[in-house]
Amino acid sequence: MLDIKWIRDNADALDAALAKRGAPAQAADLIALDEKRRSLVQSLQEMQSRRNSASKEIGQAMAAKDTAKAEALKAEMAKLKDALPAAEEEERKVSAELTDILSRIPNIPLDDVPVGKDEHDNVVKRVIGSKPGWNHKALEHYEIGEALGYMDFASAAKIAGARFTVLKGQLARLERALGQFMLDVHTTEHGYTEVQPPLLVRDDAMYGTGQLPKFAEDLFRTTDGRWLIPTAEVSLTNMVREDIIDLEKLPLRFTALTPSFRSEAGSAGRDTRGMLRQHQFMKCELVSITDAESSIAEHERMTECAENVLKKLGLHFRTMTLCSGDMGFGARKTYDIEVWLPGQDTYREISSCSVCGDFQGRRMNARYRGADGKTLNFVHTLNGSGIAVGRALIAVMENYLEEDGSITVPDVLLPYMGGIKRIEKAS
Repeated sequence: MLDIKWIRDNADALDAALAKRGAPAQAADLIALDEKRRSLVQSLQEMQSRRNSASKEIGQAMAAKDTAKAEALKAEMAKLKDALPAAEEEERKVSAELTDILSRIPNIPLDDVPVGKDEHDNVVKRVIGSKPGWNHKALEHYEIGEALGYMDFASAAKIAGARFTVLKGQLARLERALGQFMLDVHTTEHGYTEVQPPLLVRDDAMYGTGQLPKFAEDLFRTTDGRWLIPTAEVSLTNMVREDIIDLEKLPLRFTALTPSFRSEAGSAGRDTRGMLRQHQFMKCELVSITDAESSIAEHERMTECAENVLKKLGLHFRTMTLCSGDMGFGARKTYDIEVWLPGQDTYREISSCSVCGDFQGRRMNARYRGADGKTLNFVHTLNGSGIAVGRALIAVMENYLEEDGSITVPDVLLPYMGGIKRIEKAS
């Protein structure tokens, strides 16, 4: 969430930032609403102050036996008593309206973010590796998986409906191996602390990371009012909610391997075949909590940590700097890592790493003590996929496909595969 004080002082900067994101100007309306709120607060304070002073004056008038003055003051007190509830309600209503509007305004892009409308305006940052050089026909993951007998979409549809997958046998083990491998890399090589967080969270947690109120339709809600996490970012980031952290304890780095759940409300007709876009999927998440001065460098570091997973898997990928119109709601800058999929003959996103500044810290009221030990500042937060396990499985299947339809297991996964070096057709 943006600071209304900052908006009052930087109205043009806000509207310019919104324009970069393809959103309409809002500064003037916000400032006008804040002026109304401030006027109501001042009026309310004056009424409360007058009530307090009138109460004392009544006592003084009674002591002086000035009955007329005392009665006049009592009449004034009665009017104030009647007027205060309505004034308080109006102030609450306007404050709530301002907070709601502020909660729906996206974050301010950093100055070096390329200005653009959509994914076509994203910029290549670097390209790692090269496309597979084999001569046999490339296949999509669902063709490979079904031919091997380990990927069952019909059973998934019977059990749960569309956008679910049943993995069996060696493919199920390969997906599990990928997740465990990612956790081990991030905890032993990159310094992240492994966390097993809740998959169900309250409204406040979703609000803190920006999923609510704007993106409720993209989420699944349970009958008791909790939400299924769309990413472990929600649980990991909210671990510092309403905390005050000593500067020397920063940065905090967390990782978690969890299921994630998304309604995919805006993706009707997209990626309906296979397991590219699912309601339920596994993801290894990375979250960092930093001070203001460290967050930009941490963004570069986090992205390199995610890239390292793909390097170890021997997969060709490119890292893109997202343009202003393609960034997520809470991000100030985002790198998307796109892996090469031979079966689709294209790059597909497999990780997205974002720096959010104090946008989420303000929503969570998560702060840290400055170097003086006294000043309190909102934490800066970062999140990224390290990486999406299901999409990594797709990438391994398509890039390690052999001519006979089997899949060679990447060397780094062999310790997790119980002696299986090649995934072959189920007998």
